[in-house]
Amino acid sequence: MRLERINYNKIKIFLTFDDLEERGLTKEDLWKDSQKVHQLFRDMIDEASEELGFEVSGSLAVEVYALQAQGMVVIVTSTDDELLEEEFTDEYIEMQVTVDESNELFYEFHSFEHLIDLAKRIEPMNIKSGTIYSHQHIFYLLLDENMPASVNIDTLIAMLSEYGFPSTMTTHRVHEYGKIIMEKDAIEQLNNYFK
Repeated sequence: MRLERINYNKIKIFLTFDDLEERGLTKEDLWKDSQKVHQLFRDMIDEASEELGFEVSGSLAVEVYALQAQGMVVIVTSTDDELLEEEFTDEYIEMQVTVDESNELFYEFHSFEHLIDLAKRIEPMNIKSGTIYSHQHIFYLLLDENMPASVNIDTLIAMLSEYGFPSTMTTHRVHEYGKIIMEKDAIEQLNNYFK
């Protein structure tokens, strides 16, 4: 489980499927309102409180994004600015859970050099496609869902995760507010320009 603070009342949690399995959960369990799921969210909030100083007050809005083959991203927002001093309990935690699933391979990179290095690594896989965006000093790579048949998706995801992170920003938002750097065949272009 990886935690990241987005702002004073919002955190991002990345859970791998192994993290879920260790807790006796599957991806499908997150759609259910069970005691195990409540305990998972409680554990995540406890860890966020310890590691990031994330204070829980009022109700929580929880958005869960299932990512193809690599895990899930959970965005937790504390919706009330009033801080409570006491330990949080079931009486005042109200969760609104939204679950979304995406088959897109959409990753964010904090350096353009990471994209160049990635392109060199996946060149032998015969992947040429992709679109690169820039938005708020972060680079985004959207790979086409139609990969060559020889591509092992798990290997590709492992390489993508080595250089970047699964994006919780939607492709629509980045396309609308960001800037297109390379629109077609981005991987091939990177390999041609940066040999």
